[in-house]
Amino acid sequence: MKCLILAAGYATRLYPLTENFPKPLLKVGEKTILDWLVDDIYTAGLVDEYVVISNHKYAPHFEEWAKTKTQKITVVDDGTSTNETRLGAVKDIQFAIDQLGLDDDMLVIAGDNVLDFSLTKFMAYAQKKGTSCVMRYFEAAEAKLKKCGVALINEDDLILDLEEKPEQPKSNWCTPPFYFYTKQDARLVKVGIEQGCGTDAPGSYIAWLCTQTPVHSMEMPGSRYDIGNLESYKQVQETYKGITK
Repeated sequence: MKCLILAAGYATRLYPLTENFPKPLLKVGEKTILDWLVDDIYTAGLVDEYVVISNHKYAPHFEEWAKTKTQKITVVDDGTSTNETRLGAVKDIQFAIDQLGLDDDMLVIAGDNVLDFSLTKFMAYAQKKGTSCVMRYFEAAEAKLKKCGVALINEDDLILDLEEKPEQPKSNWCTPPFYFYTKQDARLVKVGIEQGCGTDAPGSYIAWLCTQTPVHSMEMPGSRYDIGNLESYKQVQETYKGITK
């Protein structure tokens, strides 16, 4: 299994902190955000390579960080240098697949979130289901639902509908940017792009994939801490206690 880490964004809402430094390498407690994610995933023993997809501006920072790790980490530079010219998450995924010739099951995650539960639980869930999978959590606020991917599911966790940033949310199930692609479904990313799936938000590919093949959704067993601006970063630094679930 490969782990693709989406880290090509510019985190403009965190300027000046991230004007010349990538958000995934900000410290939360004693570790960087990426360290929290990679060190946890590593404990499952399922991932044989971690692929950090970066923009050109921040790639050197990730390459230096990779030297500090014992895991096999490959940094892919997507060649973009500004927020306006970014490829978008889905095209970045396909770029990494093409650059490295990847053909495997994939855990695809945003590199700028911290969790208080182990992602190994999600990996085990996906292996049990045998399909591509996402996670979900209950979100009561409609304003927040309109800014994320919203899933409609049945009693067996099968996704019936998934829409990114819906004007009229069909449920309260929000899908954070953590995904598992089967090897077969990872091969379809290029097809999804060619058929017009959105490419900016990472959930856009899964929204398309749900119309092609079964995709399941696991309810998150804990909380996700999204670092979107300076205030939220300060709050996470003050409250985050590590992986406790």
